[in-house]
Amino acid sequence: MLMAHPAVLKDLVEQYETLRALHAEHGNPTARRRMDDVAYTLCVSTGTKDVDAALVAARHQLPGARPQDDSMLTAN
Repeated sequence: MLMAHPAVLKDLVEQYETLRALHAEHGNPTARRRMDDVAYTLCVSTGTKDVDAALVAARHQLPGARPQDDSMLTAN
């Protein structure tokens, strides 16, 4: 499997988190579409099928990720 460059993953994670913080999923159609596009790209880039798994996988591929990182256990 091809792996996305860490800088790309970092950017995608930041974009998704920003859109989620702005509640884009409940916003105008353009914001929702952007959030969906970023989520899809995260999934494709990490080889996952849902955005939560994609975020975990992306974070584990970023520099500084700890092998025993418990980020999968944190609540949203």
